Amino acid sequence: MRLDKFLCDALGVTRKEATMLLKSGDIKVNGSVLKKGAVHVTDECTVQWDERELVLSGPRYIMLNKPQGFVCTHVDDYNDTAFVLLEEANMKDLHFAGRLDADTTGLVLITDDGQWSHRVTSPKHKCEKTYRVWLADPVQTDYEQQFADGIELRNERDKTLPAKLEVVDETQVLLTIHEGKYHQVKRMFAALGNKVVGLHRERVGAIILDDDLEPGDYRFLTEDEVNSVWR
Repeated sequence: MRLDKFLCDALGVTRKEATMLLKSGDIKVNGSVLKKGAVHVTDECTVQWDERELVLSGPRYIMLNKPQGFVCTHVDDYNDTAFVLLEEANMKDLHFAGRLDADTTGLVLITDDGQWSHRVTSPKHKCEKTYRVWLADPVQTDYEQQFADGIELRNERDKTLPAKLEVVDETQVLLTIHEGKYHQVKRMFAALGNKVVGLHRERVGAIILDDDLEPGDYRFLTEDEVNSVWR
């Protein structure tokens, strides 16, 4: 494939825009700057734009460390969308595999693979999510058992599924749930008379938020992380 065609497909740009990128000197193939679009590239070639490796359109699986104040949607009239934190081509094809509230931070998964995201979010698959929770009032001795038994939420017919609570300190816990009800973690603690003052998602299934990712940073999932969803 010609290099300029590769850039068009990978970045979703026009042939003219691809030519401009090449002239800028920001395109490298196997570590060398190339400025001619007629150069032939193969699957064995590594193509970079501004030091970032490019791949042709296909399934993408992204881990984002979402900061506060960003919402998990393409468009919002009041808050910044978390998509503004990404620098990827064909953004319209991406969607969130499980959302976080604007004031909740941490692990967000983004993909253009609908079947994969359904596996993450579908209630029948009971994909575990672990949250670090900061509370306004101290943890009570019966919390662990109450979460294990299920919590009755307002306007819900059934109790929540059994959840695992691990006490970190007097006002901090790790909570693992298997559902994704609206504001579920906040509502569960509210039902016990406590208030969540900080919420951070650390894990989805076997995928753990990378410690090296600062708030607002992202990376692509490894092959093993992607495949873990199907196990």
